[in-house]
Amino acid sequence: MNGQPLQRISRSDLENLMTTLEVSFVKLTECLVSPGWRLALGGIDAYGIHYNMSGSGRMIVGNHPPINLRPHTLVILPRLTPFVLEGPDNLSDEARRSTMQGSQMSFPADALHRFVAGEGEPKLMLICGYFNALYGSSIDLFRALTMPIVEQFDAADQLDQKLKSALAELAAQEVGMRAMATGLLKLVLVALLRRSLASLNVWVERFSMLGDPQIARAFAEMAARPAASHTVQSLSQRVGLSRSAFMARFTAAFDQAPMAVLRQLRLRHAAVLLSSNTLAIDQIAYGVGYKSRSSFSRAFRKMYGRDPSDYRVAVMRPSAPHQEQRAS
Repeated sequence: MNGQPLQRISRSDLENLMTTLEVSFVKLTECLVSPGWRLALGGIDAYGIHYNMSGSGRMIVGNHPPINLRPHTLVILPRLTPFVLEGPDNLSDEARRSTMQGSQMSFPADALHRFVAGEGEPKLMLICGYFNALYGSSIDLFRALTMPIVEQFDAADQLDQKLKSALAELAAQEVGMRAMATGLLKLVLVALLRRSLASLNVWVERFSMLGDPQIARAFAEMAARPAASHTVQSLSQRVGLSRSAFMARFTAAFDQAPMAVLRQLRLRHAAVLLSSNTLAIDQIAYGVGYKSRSSFSRAFRKMYGRDPSDYRVAVMRPSAPHQEQRAS
C-alpha cells in the first residue's frame, strides 16, 4: 500500500446510500472469556458483529491470521462463519487452554444469551450479534464479504455505549425494544461505513460497489430516486462511462444488470408504500416509476407471488379497515 487512501465513493454518494440502508437485527449477546479459556461459537445465516468492550485476547476465524482484540476493536464476519475467542494467557502450552462450546450451553426461553467461558472475573468481554443489512431494501451490503472486517475505534466514537444501550433495550423487554436495538445497531454500521471514505485498511476494497466510485454513484442515484426515468444510457452518461463499460462494471459489482436492480428497488419501495395503506395502488404504481397499473401488478406479482392488493391485505393488521384512496 502507498499510505494514501484509495479512490472510493464520494461523501455525497455515501450519504445517499446511508439514507436507504435498512438493518434487520437477528440477535445480540455478551461473550465473556476468562484467562486460559476459549469460547467457541458457530456461525448462523447472518453477518456477525463483534465489539470488544474491555480486556484483550484473540479471535480465531478459520485459517485466517488471528485477530488481536483490544478495547474498541470491531469485527464483522461473513455469514455462517464460526469463530473462537481466546482470553489472555501467559501459558506457553496452547494445549493447556480449556474450551467452552457455545452450542452446549442452554438458556431459558426468551432470555438474553450470555456466553461465559471460565470461572472468576472475565478478562475479555465482547458484545456479539448477528444482523442483515440492505441498501434500498434490495441490495445486500455485505454480500461479497468473504473475509473478516477489522477496524479499530476508540472511546470517543461511543460505539460501546450504543451497543450497551441496544443490549439494555433487549433485556428490558419493553414495547419497541427490537426497533430501538436495530436503530442503535444501524448507528454502529454507519460509523463503519464512514471509515470507508478514508480508511487505509484493505477491507474497503472487498466491497466492489464502495471501491468503484462511478458505479456507486449510479446506484446511489437509483436508490435515492427509484421512480425516476433511469435507463442504462442515462446512468452511464451521468457517471461518465460508455454504455458497455457501465454495464460490465455494474454487473460485476451486483451480479445483476442495472435495470434488474432498479426493478428490485422500485418494487421494494412499492411494498413499503403498500404496507402504509395511505395511497391508492394506481398512485403507488406511478410513484415508483411504472406507466400503468397493469405493468406494475405483473412485475409485483412476479417478485412477491401475489397482487399488490392482496399483499396490502396480508401485511395490514386484521382489524384495520381495507380502504384505498382513489387518485383524483
